[in-house]
Amino acid sequence: MASVNMSYLDPTTLMLIGIPGLQNVQFWIGFSFFAICLVALLGNTILLIIPTEHSLHQPMYVFLAVPAATDLGLCVAIAPKMLAIFWFGSCSTAFDACLAQLFFIHALQGMESGILLAMAFDRSVAICDPLRHASILTPSILVTMVLVVAIRAMVLVGILPILIKRLHLFHSVVIAHSYCEHMAMVKLAAEDIRVNKTCGLLVGFTILGFDMIFIFISYILIFQAVFHLHQKEARLKAFNTCTAHIFVFLEFYILAFFSFFSHRFGHVAPSTHILLSTIYLLVPPALNPIVYGVKNKVIRQRVAQIFLLNRHSQQ
Repeated sequence: MASVNMSYLDPTTLMLIGIPGLQNVQFWIGFSFFAICLVALLGNTILLIIPTEHSLHQPMYVFLAVPAATDLGLCVAIAPKMLAIFWFGSCSTAFDACLAQLFFIHALQGMESGILLAMAFDRSVAICDPLRHASILTPSILVTMVLVVAIRAMVLVGILPILIKRLHLFHSVVIAHSYCEHMAMVKLAAEDIRVNKTCGLLVGFTILGFDMIFIFISYILIFQAVFHLHQKEARLKAFNTCTAHIFVFLEFYILAFFSFFSHRFGHVAPSTHILLSTIYLLVPPALNPIVYGVKNKVIRQRVAQIFLLNRHSQQ
């Protein structure tokens, strides 16, 4: 690694230090994140298994399986290296491996945002035009929607590591973070990073901003349809089908925009920002299966059947 005026030219290795200011206690913090990851892995694996039953090949359950897969991907992308830093002090990582982690984390976030939009569209059709729901959301349409969401996220997020790769001179190789995040890497550069910052903002608003606007529009239509129902029981039943999605939507976007803006414009303490950004990535994958399981009777029944079958097989 060549040093030029205390800078690094084309570094091949970077250092992730974990949580700045909390290095003395991050060993113990690691156990909390490990427990969260275990809950996320178990819950999302169950959500992936449930739609394999033919009777559950409905849009709602297909849309639950896709974010379950992205949540599993997030845990796999973040947890191993983060826990290695916390527990074993394994801080070094290859530059290209860091770019790969950055790509997978942000692409999976983009996919999850797109699926939340698709779920909002599914709910709006189910409530506003229930008789045409099955004819509008056909299996081929579902596959197309999922593919569009995945391709959009991969193409847009793919721009970010490519732009970082064009940077050659870095003033440091130490990332004050527990995982490879876009702005954390960009700020290491000793070159003009205005293009990287601008593209980061554009990608964020193109995915998160676009999806959030249309989710709001979907819920305006949903609430209009719900309040036009004459029976109170019908209104409560219709609204109850959306509560899990509303909770996940608020949880995802509030934490996402806090992390997004605090890294660029805020004056939040680094330890606070990194803790919250890690919580934003790992806690929703653990909470989402619980939220959907509590609110969905079919999922509760299938989970009970799975555990009962396992218990009978052991006996």
